[in-house]
Amino acid sequence: MIFSSLTFLLLFFPITLLLYFLVPNRAKNIVLLLFSLIFYSWGEPVYIILMLYSILLNYVCGLMMDKYSDMRKHILIFGVCINLFMLGFFKYAGFLTESLNSVLGTFGISIPQRDIALPIGISFYTFQALSYLIDLYREKFPVQKNIINFALYITMFPQLIAGPIVRYESIEKELKHRIISLEKVGYGSLIFIEGLAMKVLLANQIGLVADELRALAGSLSVTSAWLSALAYFFQIYFDFAGYSTMAIGLGHILGFTFCKNFDYPYLSTSVTEFWRRWHMSLGTWFREYVYIPLGGNRVSTIKHIRNILIVWMLTGLWHGAAWNFVLWGLYYGLLLLFEKFILSKINLPKPIGWLYTTILVLIGWVLFSSENLSQCMQILSAMFGIGNVLFDTTSLYYLMTGGFMLILCAICSTPLLKWLKEKLLHFALGKLFLGCLYVVILALCILFLVVQNYNPFLYFRF
Repeated sequence: MIFSSLTFLLLFFPITLLLYFLVPNRAKNIVLLLFSLIFYSWGEPVYIILMLYSILLNYVCGLMMDKYSDMRKHILIFGVCINLFMLGFFKYAGFLTESLNSVLGTFGISIPQRDIALPIGISFYTFQALSYLIDLYREKFPVQKNIINFALYITMFPQLIAGPIVRYESIEKELKHRIISLEKVGYGSLIFIEGLAMKVLLANQIGLVADELRALAGSLSVTSAWLSALAYFFQIYFDFAGYSTMAIGLGHILGFTFCKNFDYPYLSTSVTEFWRRWHMSLGTWFREYVYIPLGGNRVSTIKHIRNILIVWMLTGLWHGAAWNFVLWGLYYGLLLLFEKFILSKINLPKPIGWLYTTILVLIGWVLFSSENLSQCMQILSAMFGIGNVLFDTTSLYYLMTGGFMLILCAICSTPLLKWLKEKLLHFALGKLFLGCLYVVILALCILFLVVQNYNPFLYFRF
């Protein structure tokens, strides 16, 4: 696996920063590339070959598109197909074989199946490579002829594993020249600590409650089922948003500006708004490279519906090779169609819209997080009281032990803490207090990582 959190915090990143700041500007990209490759190969020494192949393939395709203008489209198609084949083989071959065997098994036919380990981060770096080729074809920027700079774009360790999905044009200039200052390092450090706290102090702690309750899926009361759903609701947010925030903070420290990936999605008053605020870089990617090329909303109603369903089926598949992810994607596709063609005609009060959205998102996360459809139906049945008691001792226990964390997570998923921070920054004593507070938060995170073995990362499988 990738570096443990403590190894990264106390060893890998300090050494990387030391060398990065010591070398002259012309060597900074080489140092960053070298440590990005070490970061990835530490966990997956075999799949570093796949990453290097991806770098070489897309770099050469870019050069060929620039040199042979009359063949640009054919080269683009070739590059896109090879990228998708690699992603499909390593991520979906097992799922496809298993699905075919479930059908062919009725005829006594079986396809040999081998378990293929999923290369960590392959969905993220493949989508970045695809965006580079497509935008290069659209002539949004000149071809990158420096292979070091291009390789760094694909492999940069802050966002390699969990995004955000960075489009080449957004950091093209920074790959050549970027401003590195004490102010940016300080600002990036604060953002990084915020992301680390989201992951370690919130996601990990509420995740313990989510895992324990999910293990009781067959015997949950109504209250326990809702607590289970709520716990995962906050775990997935603070886990993923925490890593994205850390990546953005590390980017600032290194002189890069990565795009925002979350914008308080749990304040949304519609499912449509939720997906404008959640995993924003992925939504932008599918809109730019799938939805709009299919015609977007500038087509007939039937084709518009088709486009939305295709995008959301692919969004589900991007998240994982299993039928519950496909159904999860179609679930949101149907909800967005419902909002666009029916609910948009009704002016819901904002509190009602927020409640409606929150309940639907909760149901979506149950489908997303379940190990199989049977477990999903058990939890959903319990949530809506189908054959389950309303309250039991398990509910009381988890309300007592996890209630505070749920309240804390709810507060932290709003802009309240950001507003308080901005108010404190107007005063000298406020700045001093915040500085001390961030040091304490960092120390707490390290302490929790030392004493607690529970430190999952939900998006490793994507």
